[in-house]
Amino acid sequence: MSDLGALAVIFDLDGTLVDSEPNYYEASRRVLAEQGVTDYDWAEHQAYVGISTWETALLWRERHGLRAPAKDLLAATDRHYLELARAHTRVYPEMRGFLELLAADGVPTAVASGSTPEAMAAILAGTGLDALVRAVVSSADVPRGKPAPDVFLEAARRLGVDPGDCVVLEDAAPGAVAAHAAGMRCIAIPYVAAQADAPGFATAALLLRGGQSEFRARSAYAWLQKTARRT
Repeated sequence: MSDLGALAVIFDLDGTLVDSEPNYYEASRRVLAEQGVTDYDWAEHQAYVGISTWETALLWRERHGLRAPAKDLLAATDRHYLELARAHTRVYPEMRGFLELLAADGVPTAVASGSTPEAMAAILAGTGLDALVRAVVSSADVPRGKPAPDVFLEAARRLGVDPGDCVVLEDAAPGAVAAHAAGMRCIAIPYVAAQADAPGFATAALLLRGGQSEFRARSAYAWLQKTARRT
């Protein structure tokens, strides 16, 4: 057994392991421009951080009065996003280091995301992160996306661990809510630092208000060790 006992760690992908939001923003901007929406900006994009791409497409239809089916908007977003992601996706160095620490210690790890299976596979393979995780769960694999707990519960099931033994790393408030609903502790690393006071982050066991600039692999590992001793 690892130094962390029975603990398992589940990572969100976008904004947590990798800085994919610039790619999602550009993909979204292109899709909406194709639909005649020319004023999509970063401020609007930030409102969708942490929810699935399918739910984002539904919100676009409502907000911008689009007639295109959500499935077509999602397909177009994926097409543009995959083109951008394959060209370049940045992994947060401390997150890679953290995954490497966990893998070396034999800690079960998973990625659970609101992205599509195709997008997740492209990013994980292209960055080499796929070699460091045991399970991958997309919102397409479960009935409901975040803030429902489904993706995290399915990740725990695939890892063969109890949800109460899982720690989730999340950058968005809906994900922190989902982790709490799943009965899991959460390390929250807000992608948008200004949203650190969002009610969804209030249930996090550890909140790094400054986001990725505050995250350190060895500090997070030490925190997990303390958590393991208390369980």
